[in-house]
Amino acid sequence: MTAPASAPAGLAPRRWILDLTATALLSVTALVGFWPSFAGPSFLPAVIGGVLLGLAIAAVAAWRRWGILIIAGLTVGAYFVFGGALALPQTAILGVIPSLETLRLLALGTVTAWKQMLTTVAPVSAADGHLIVPFLLALVVTTLTASLALRLSQVAWALLPSGVLLMLVIALGTPEPAFPLVQGLVFAVVSMVWLALRQLWAPQNLAVSVSEVDPSRAAHMRTRRLLAGAAVLAIAGGAGVATSAVATPAQPRHVFRDVIIPPFDIRDYPSPLQAFRKNVRDEADETLFTVQGLPKGARIRTAVMDQFDGMVYNVTDGGPTSSSAFTPLRSNMSPDAEGVPVTLRIEIDGYRGVWMPTAGALSEIRFASDDAEELRRGTYVNTETGTAVATPGLGAGDDYTVDAVMPATPDDEQLAEVAFGSVTMPKPSNVPEELTSLAAETVAGAETPIEQVRALENFLAEGGFFSHGLEGEVLSRAGHTAERISTLVGADQMIGDDEQYAVAMALLAGQIDIPARVVMGYYPDEEQAGEAVFEATGDNVHAWVEVNFDGIGWVTFNPTPPEDQVPNDQNTKPRVDPKPQVLQPPPPPQEPVDLPPTLPDDRESEDESLNLAGIIGLILLIGGISLAVIALLASPFIVIGAWKAARRRSRRAAARTSDRISGGWDELTDRAIDYGARIAPGGTRVEEAAVVASALTVPQVTALAERADADVFGPADPTPQDVETFWNEVDEIVGGLGKDAGFWKRIKARLSMRSLLGGTAISSGLQNLKEAATARVRREPGTIEDSTPPPSSERETP
Repeated sequence: MTAPASAPAGLAPRRWILDLTATALLSVTALVGFWPSFAGPSFLPAVIGGVLLGLAIAAVAAWRRWGILIIAGLTVGAYFVFGGALALPQTAILGVIPSLETLRLLALGTVTAWKQMLTTVAPVSAADGHLIVPFLLALVVTTLTASLALRLSQVAWALLPSGVLLMLVIALGTPEPAFPLVQGLVFAVVSMVWLALRQLWAPQNLAVSVSEVDPSRAAHMRTRRLLAGAAVLAIAGGAGVATSAVATPAQPRHVFRDVIIPPFDIRDYPSPLQAFRKNVRDEADETLFTVQGLPKGARIRTAVMDQFDGMVYNVTDGGPTSSSAFTPLRSNMSPDAEGVPVTLRIEIDGYRGVWMPTAGALSEIRFASDDAEELRRGTYVNTETGTAVATPGLGAGDDYTVDAVMPATPDDEQLAEVAFGSVTMPKPSNVPEELTSLAAETVAGAETPIEQVRALENFLAEGGFFSHGLEGEVLSRAGHTAERISTLVGADQMIGDDEQYAVAMALLAGQIDIPARVVMGYYPDEEQAGEAVFEATGDNVHAWVEVNFDGIGWVTFNPTPPEDQVPNDQNTKPRVDPKPQVLQPPPPPQEPVDLPPTLPDDRESEDESLNLAGIIGLILLIGGISLAVIALLASPFIVIGAWKAARRRSRRAAARTSDRISGGWDELTDRAIDYGARIAPGGTRVEEAAVVASALTVPQVTALAERADADVFGPADPTPQDVETFWNEVDEIVGGLGKDAGFWKRIKARLSMRSLLGGTAISSGLQNLKEAATARVRREPGTIEDSTPPPSSERETP
């Protein structure tokens, strides 16, 4: 019994282990670059699975000596069979067996997954089908790299796919690198070690004559090589570490994502505090949303603002821990939060906007309405402020559940010796000058941080009056500009609502370096607190202030006077002990008023044009790369087909009509050779016809051979009509060969080079040379395969 086909001739087991191990290390090292894209290791099972499948396909194909078509078929099959478990487990049956939906998504994913990866703000979620990209890259590149390594003597060619993979992962990733130093060192070290060992284990380096080099000296030389190589790697690695320690990139790296999707910017949406008075006036009796499970004393928040520009209190412009730092929705968003876990169900009724009603430290948000998937993809969360934004916009019928942790509320005794937190707050601009002296005077008698905050709170809550300025109420202008706040604190009577008082306290606190921010949201009245369902209306909208204390976090304060604290007439002053104040006249509106409102729109249009140009450029780039790869893979088949077509044209266009008849017969025999007929060189047409007729069961070739002899050797040259008829019969016979053969045999015949290499003679010669080379490589050391002395002409002369 003959043994099955072995690996490529002479391939030792250690060479198998080296090539497969190096391929796996290079592929995993490159694909680890997706770590920031997935915000963790959730993509690694798909990567490792794809690498192992690629190694298995390449190893089996090399062992069985299968060609490119079989390797491609195995790769496609592995993608669909194992893609459900590794890339789309949420759609697979039991998370393993691919369903029809899984197969559909896998098929579409080969085209659409790249776009989805680039058009989703990072970090992306593994549950959204984004694992198709790393799994597909791992499978294809590993198969290609391992196949080249196992089949080629020059391993440098196998490094090309891994290098391309490394660059592609960077381009598809985020501007923030994963582990750049570790990736670079590992990739370089593995590549150099792989190249060195392959060179050292090359047959020409192993076959050293004992008579020429002493074995001990040969071992010493190999040891020196290894030590020198290790020294080079150590020096290169040390230089890389030292360079990275002192040299930081001047600018972040640019990736495809930068031109495909602009970063999410919460400042594209207006501050909700600007619409405070509108909510109170137009929606006072309208149910905006309902909340189930809200604990007593808890509040629903919609927005947190910590920057003032003289016109609007808004979110900060920048910073990873600022109020503008929003990231895509994910699960387990606040793993370290301490407090009481709650689950709130919020149903939207008349509420409209992108700022989502939430509460506490957000852990998870789950949508249940018809547009749940759209809302989930378009929701961003700021875990530092506990706010969320749904970019598609909330509307009637939207329903979602919030898992959150409600922190404990400390009292003044617990805060008595607590200092303010060390959080960095943005510096407000265009603040009325008189607020600085007023803040210092207000807290002059306070000794502790909590006493300072209470002094500011009481100054406004007890010294002011409440009014929304609606019909039947005392005049109270809306807005919270610098001019409006200056008028509030400088008037004989402070009159306003939550909007003015919350902003005024936050600005006063900021003047004496107290970390404070403004929060807008909803909470029930005292008589409604603790009920099972809270129906939020416009009358429940509020704004308050939060101050940060060291080790405690943000604590709520209410500077707004009670709603029943209203002035009886314009001369009523509730301030019991007003402090003397030297107030400057209100500053006239300057730079904030003159800011052209069209600037953001102009910049937006420019960004849109740049994004459009980037998208077109990226599409052209990906299309060009895809066409180039396809052309490279198909180039051998294109060359063979073009060669055969050129030979057919030259035969049919010969100068003499008799040569065209001979060319037609040669075309027939060439196609017969491609389909497996073994025609001996030098035979007559009748003899060749007999071989073709018996090998391929086409008896009509015998009559065609006799006709060709009659036309070629006849007394007169055949007419063009005879040539046309003869070639038609040749094409009919050749077409019948393809019709009777199966699909794979037909493809194999079209790609066969037996007819191009001269038929059986050259092919047999090449086969004999191949068998002789294989037998020579397989000789056992120390045995004599052939004791016959060489011919005298080949012997060396003394």
